[in-house]
Amino acid sequence: MAMTLPTASAHAAVTPAVPNAAAAAHPLASSLLTDEALTFLGSLHAVFEPTRRRLLEARVERQRRIDDGLRPKFRADTAHIRSGGWTVASAPADLTNRRTEITGPVARDFMIQALNSGADVFMADFEDATAPTLDNLLQGQANVAEAYRGELTPPPFTTTLMVRTRAWHLDEKHLAVNGEPMAAALVDFGLCVFHNAAAASARGTAPYFYLPKVEGQDDARLWNDVFDFAERELSLGAGTIRATVLIETILAAFEMEEILYEMRDHITGLHTGNWDYLFSVAKTFREDPSFVLPDRELISVTTPFMRAFTELLVATCHRRGAHAIGGMSGVIPGGDDNERISSALRKVSVDKRREAGDGFDGTRIAHPDLVPVARAEFDKVLGSRPNQIARQRDDVYVTAEDLLTLPGSVGAVTINGVRTNIRIVIGYLGEWLSGTAAVAIDDHLEDTAMAEVCRAQLWQWRHHAVEVADGQILDDTLLDALIEEEFATLRASLDPDHWASRRYDDARDLLHTLCTTVDYPEFLTIPAYDLL
Repeated sequence: MAMTLPTASAHAAVTPAVPNAAAAAHPLASSLLTDEALTFLGSLHAVFEPTRRRLLEARVERQRRIDDGLRPKFRADTAHIRSGGWTVASAPADLTNRRTEITGPVARDFMIQALNSGADVFMADFEDATAPTLDNLLQGQANVAEAYRGELTPPPFTTTLMVRTRAWHLDEKHLAVNGEPMAAALVDFGLCVFHNAAAASARGTAPYFYLPKVEGQDDARLWNDVFDFAERELSLGAGTIRATVLIETILAAFEMEEILYEMRDHITGLHTGNWDYLFSVAKTFREDPSFVLPDRELISVTTPFMRAFTELLVATCHRRGAHAIGGMSGVIPGGDDNERISSALRKVSVDKRREAGDGFDGTRIAHPDLVPVARAEFDKVLGSRPNQIARQRDDVYVTAEDLLTLPGSVGAVTINGVRTNIRIVIGYLGEWLSGTAAVAIDDHLEDTAMAEVCRAQLWQWRHHAVEVADGQILDDTLLDALIEEEFATLRASLDPDHWASRRYDDARDLLHTLCTTVDYPEFLTIPAYDLL
C-alpha cells in the first residue's frame, strides 16, 4: 500500500541544518552553507525525513519476506495505473534529444571535459562516481554552480547538465538537524536546486536530476513530493524540476509504470542501470541458491533475463511518452595498442547499435572519445528525429518469470572469475577510500556499481559454498588465500609511491569483512563511508 506523505505545513517551525565542525570550517562553507541554504535543507529534512525512514524500514521488512521465499510480481493493486491512458509531461526543449549522454564525477577537470565533449547530456554524478568526502561534495557543488552560471565552460552551451544525487538509503554525516544526520539525497538535491535554479532559468534550462536506486512507487512518490515542495518554496513554476529515474534494482523493474505515473509531471525518462541491476539481483535474492550468478563475463545485456528487463523498459517508456536511455559503456579508448583500441570501439558500436535498434532514445558513455561512436549508431536509426518515442514496442511481452529466470551457475564459476572480482574490488576500494570513485581498471572507467557487483558475487559464492570449475569449494580458506594472492599481485603491479598514497590495506580488510559476514551488507558504501 502506498504511504501517505506529510504536507508542507509540517515544516512550520524549521530548525536549520547544522554543519559539523569540519564542514563549517571548509573554505566553501560561506558560499554554499549559507543561513538561507541551511534553513532550506532543514525544511526538507523536517518534512521528508520521517517518510524516508519509514521507506527504509519497509525495505528491511520486504527483504525479510524475500529471504523467506517471497518473489516479486506485477502488483494487482496498481493494475488500474498500468491499464490507464495517461502519459508523462512533455520533455523540455533541451531534454528532447538525448542520443548521447556522458557521465562522470563532479571533479572540475572532468566536468569541463564532459561539457565540451559534444554529448547531448552530461550527468554530473554525486553518487557512484564521487567518493563522499567533504571536499569532494562541496567542491562538486561549487563546480555545478559554475556550470549553471556558464563560468565553467564558455558558451554556446550545447550539452545539457543533469545532476545525479545520492540514493535514499545514504546519510550525510557532515550535516545534521537536531543531531540527526540528513539524507544524502536531500543534501545533494537541496544545495543544487537552492543555489542554481535561478541561474539555470537565466540560461534557458532548469534543474534536472538523475535519481538512483529507486525501488518502486513509494520511492518515486517521495521524490515527487520533494520536487513539488521545492518548487513552492523557491517560487518555481510547477513542473520546472525534471528527473530521469535509474532503473537499477530488480524490484523497480516490476513497478516502472507506477514510477512514471507518480512522477508524471516531473519525469522525462528511465535509464537502464545494467551493472547496478545485476548487483540488485544478487543482493535481493542472496539467500536463494537458484539466483547465484555465474562469472560476470558470462552475463551480458543479451542474456535472456537482462534482455527482458531492457525491452520492458523501452516498451513502458514509449507507451507513456518518456525517454528510454540505454546502458553505460565505460570503455576508455586510450593507450598505444591500436588493435586493442579498435576491438574495444567495435564492441561499443555493436552495443549501441543494438540499443538504437531496440528502440532506445539515447545511450550513455563514460569517455569523451566514445561520443562520436555512440552518436553514429543512433544517427543511423534516428536521422533528424530527436528521439524515437513514437516507436511503440507492442511486440514486447514480459512476464515476472522472464525477469526472474537466471542462467544457472553450475560449472560457470571459475577461479579466474573469483580472482578478477577480488582484484577489482580491492583496486576500486583502495582508490575510493582515498577520495577517488571513478577508477580506470582494465581499460574501463569503473564506478561503485562494478565494485558492488563483484563483492555481491563473492559473498554469494562463499555463502552458498559454490564449487568452482576446477572442483574446489569456495570456502573461507580458499577465499582468504585468493584475497591475499590478488592483494600481493596488485601491489607488485603498481608504482610504490602510488601504492603508498592509497588505502589498499584498508580495502583488503573491508573486502574480507564484506565477503565473510553472515548478515549481508546492503551496500559497501555504508561501511566504507565510516572509513573516509
